[in-house]
Amino acid sequence: MMFNKMEHRKPNTDLYNVPFTMTEGPDGTPYRRLGNSGLKASSVGLGAWKFGYPETNDESRTDEATSLNILDRALELGVTFWDTANRYHNASGNSERIIGTWFSHNADRRRDVVLATKVAGGMDGRTPNHGGLSRTNILESVYACLERLQTDHIDLLYFHCADDTTPIDESLTAVDDLIREDTVRYFGVSTFTVAGLKQYGECIDTIGPRCRIVAVQNKFDMLNGESPGESNVLAYAADVGISMVPYSPLAGGLLTDRYLEPEKAKAGDRLVDEKVLDKVATPEVLARLRKLATLAEEWEMELSQLALAYTLSLPGMGPVIPSPSTVGQLETNATAAKIALSDEQKSRVAEIGAG
Repeated sequence: MMFNKMEHRKPNTDLYNVPFTMTEGPDGTPYRRLGNSGLKASSVGLGAWKFGYPETNDESRTDEATSLNILDRALELGVTFWDTANRYHNASGNSERIIGTWFSHNADRRRDVVLATKVAGGMDGRTPNHGGLSRTNILESVYACLERLQTDHIDLLYFHCADDTTPIDESLTAVDDLIREDTVRYFGVSTFTVAGLKQYGECIDTIGPRCRIVAVQNKFDMLNGESPGESNVLAYAADVGISMVPYSPLAGGLLTDRYLEPEKAKAGDRLVDEKVLDKVATPEVLARLRKLATLAEEWEMELSQLALAYTLSLPGMGPVIPSPSTVGQLETNATAAKIALSDEQKSRVAEIGAG
């Protein structure tokens, strides 16, 4: 199902007098701008990488029924920034298909969602032209994304990674063309370095402002900060007007209460299933986690809420996109958007060695 851009929409007279400077959704959910653009996204978004069809062995973690319930509740809570990628789950496209199924059942709510997806990695082909950031792969990948997502446009398209084998101007010209045809509306990049952002910025100055970068999605969490190979991106993004959209802001679930006693972790917990818990939950890390949990308890919030609220308070930070497995986790995450930490609270968190 594809949506007709000219389809009549029933006007919502309650919103006729909404000011352009509004920073909250109708239910009080905080929004923030993406970079220097006019696009606003909910401060706490929804990472959909877990969504899929586990019964097909696609390595997803949340089945269709649960995923659709999460999406229903997300819209009720004002969590309207949804993030996915074509490559999730063994290049199956299944995360996108779940969202597409939701859109097919809720076509009148498509405009309420700021939808982000990513392209670059190989999908359904076996030749070198089926991956990377060539014009061919970008266009073919985006059109395939639209089919899976059952929509006529992508609000924010990311390059999932850099491609040193393709000229930057070729990749950006393809994005510019997609924006001209209103298939894509805004552009971002993922897992980029400061050097990479500068290279793209120089090329964008030549091609034109339509394909300017509004967001960079890199790994970041309160415990570890930025990935070593992507250091100083947050500071650079804040300086030039790009929003950092951190993926894995809860450190793969480590920044939740369930790992404070790792010996009680069980199958079904991500870090257990991925067999990395012993590696990441070192005695030093656990000591820091427990100190952060003590602060969270003192301030009457969950550890995960403290992690998200602290991350959102940092200069240059855009929306966070935690990936819930249940409606309950989504509700806990959403509440973090409304938590405003004082300078003293932020200082106490930072003293523990947070990122």
